[in-house]
Order: sequence, then structure tokens, then C-alpha cells
Amino acid sequence: MIPVNSDVDEIPARLDPESAEWIQVLAVVGPRREAALARLHGMLLRIAQREARRRGPRLLIGGPELEDLAYQAAADALMAITGKLGQFRGESRFTTWACRFVILEVSAKLGRHYWRRPDVRLEAEDWDRLPGRFGFEPARESEWRDLLAALRRAVDTELTARQREVFVAIVVNDVPLDALALRLGSNRNAIYKMMFDARRKLRAALAANGYLDDDDSGCS
Repeated sequence: MIPVNSDVDEIPARLDPESAEWIQVLAVVGPRREAALARLHGMLLRIAQREARRRGPRLLIGGPELEDLAYQAAADALMAITGKLGQFRGESRFTTWACRFVILEVSAKLGRHYWRRPDVRLEAEDWDRLPGRFGFEPARESEWRDLLAALRRAVDTELTARQREVFVAIVVNDVPLDALALRLGSNRNAIYKMMFDARRKLRAALAANGYLDDDDSGCS
């Protein structure tokens, strides 16, 4: 058989049998490779469809457009995987490694779709929407308005510029995490970590000023 990926010189000995077979078959030209590509594409497509259907409604996308996005993500992930076979070192199973590609593709495509909407602006700050989103009772308006004013002050004084940008986008403006990660050139894990740190700072500030108990777990 003729090698199709010159980066795959040899299969690492530590690979599990299933992963080793995937690498061996995908690295050469022939009918076995074509069959393996079809199987891999089917697996990637199922994952893409599941992820797209789970996240799509949050970004106001559905129907044929969402299905098309899943097909594009699976196809692009397949190309990326076959082009990077030489980078697979067996730290995880091959299928687990491959799944990461398609999940990243779905995230990126959903994020790009969100920013195509004409009504979306990252710099907007709609603080007046928070009472409704947090479920505050109208009868206690004076109480929660004081809390929101304190929260806004804490956001301005306690957070770094980047933490503030992330917090306002996600909590105040309800920007989906996938879309924000794409816009900021970051990734989901980094955004999660930044939100965790921001919330911890805000809880501490609100507790220090008597708005929350020290063990209160949420202001967002």
C-alpha cells in the first residue's frame, strides 16, 4: 500500500489496538482507508449533530441550517484529523482525540453564526435586563436595585478589564460562551476560568459590603 500521510512514519508502541488500527489504515491509500474514512465521518457527524442540537437553540439556530452546520463541522474535522495523524501520540484513544476536532469545529461555526446577527454588539451593556433574568420580585424592588448597583460597582472596581469584558458579555448581555470565545480569540476552558475568578472576586466584594453572606454561592 502507498502511504498517504508521510508524517506517520511508525505507530507508537503504546497505542491501544483500536487506535493503532485507525492510524495504520488511515495512513495508507486503498479501499480499507476509504471505508475507515466513511466510518470516521459517520462518527464525527453523529457527534456534530448532537452538539449542534444541544447548543443551537441557545444561539437561535435550528432546522436545516443547523443540520448543514453539523455536516460542515464533520467534514472540516475529518480533513483536520487526516492532516494531523502524525501528531497523534496516544495520550488518549484515537476516537477521543478525533472527537475533540469536531467539537471545536461545532463551537467555532456556532460562534461565527451568532456574530452574523445584525442586532448583536459585544460592547452593549444592558444592565436593565438583569432583574428579569435573575427572577427578582417586583415587591422587593428597592432591595434588589441596591444589590444590582453594588454588583455593578464591584464589576467596575474589582475585576480586570478582561474579566469585566467576559462577565458583562456572558452575564449582562447573555452572549453564548462559544460565541464569546471565538470573538476574543480564546477557548471555552479559558473563558470558564475567567468567569470563575470574576465571580469569586464579586462574591467577596459583595460579602464584604454586607450584600451577601460569606458562604453565599451566587451573585450571577
